[in-house]
Amino acid sequence: MMASHTPRRSVWLLTGWSILLAGQVPARAADQVEGITAVASKVSNDYVRAKLPDGSFQPELYAFGKGGNWGGEISDATIDKLHFMDVARVIAEPLASQKYRPAKDPNTTRLLIMIYWGTTAVPGPISDSVAYNSFGTAQADLSRAMNPFNPEPGAIQDAAMSEMSSATVLLNMENRQRDVTDFKNAAMLGYDAEGIIGTDYGLELRRTPQKVRRDDLISEIEENRYFVVLMAYDFQLLWKEKKHKLLWETRFSINERHNQFDKALPVMAQYASQYFGQPSNGLLRTRVPVGRVDIGETKSLGEVEEPKK
Repeated sequence: MMASHTPRRSVWLLTGWSILLAGQVPARAADQVEGITAVASKVSNDYVRAKLPDGSFQPELYAFGKGGNWGGEISDATIDKLHFMDVARVIAEPLASQKYRPAKDPNTTRLLIMIYWGTTAVPGPISDSVAYNSFGTAQADLSRAMNPFNPEPGAIQDAAMSEMSSATVLLNMENRQRDVTDFKNAAMLGYDAEGIIGTDYGLELRRTPQKVRRDDLISEIEENRYFVVLMAYDFQLLWKEKKHKLLWETRFSINERHNQFDKALPVMAQYASQYFGQPSNGLLRTRVPVGRVDIGETKSLGEVEEPKK
């Protein structure tokens, strides 16, 4: 079974659900998006897409589930103002490009695709860290204390060593907390795919040429990132037997700085769509050029009758 970092919020509400969209999203003006977008996708061994005689995927029917906005620590109107329907409308278009179709009948629906989105909360900058500043002061004090011309070198050195010891303990505590936050964000964003963040193996890489790769990933997740997580469950199994079986998941994100979520969402979703229901075999990152996203009008499919219990 596919391992997964699953958001903890309870979301299994299958009564009164509705099919939201038919493939298209409101037209937008030129969307200015820049930075690195990343995608990581995993697929269960039990999930195999059937293909048509021409080699293309056979369409599959899905219903959306509201995972919800996982927020962040900063106020950002470009994401805070959006509701589930707003995000789902955008996601529907790239899903359609991969032959995933909104369902009308629960009896023929194969997937329940849960949608989560938000902005990561990241550690504060090192320059603002009390622990790092205290450690720097303690280092300077210890250096001065080791001056052989001090009138009472023993007492001064003892005090400096004690200060250094306390500063080191405080710094180690803060580093551990930073590692916990980094690992949590790595798991949410799919940056844990290579196993080099929050692991002993990753710490060892700091002494190897792969240090640059690790440092690049750390620097990205220690900046706020917009993210979306799609988790596709076996709808029939959930509806009929109340069992949760995750078939595939795709996580994609982009840096928050210099971007706006409502404009970045179509761009990063389009890039990620090639991995909907397909494994990415690790974390993939690409720099997004400034571009335009032009999409057609919204078309509603209406509501589906409430499933019988």
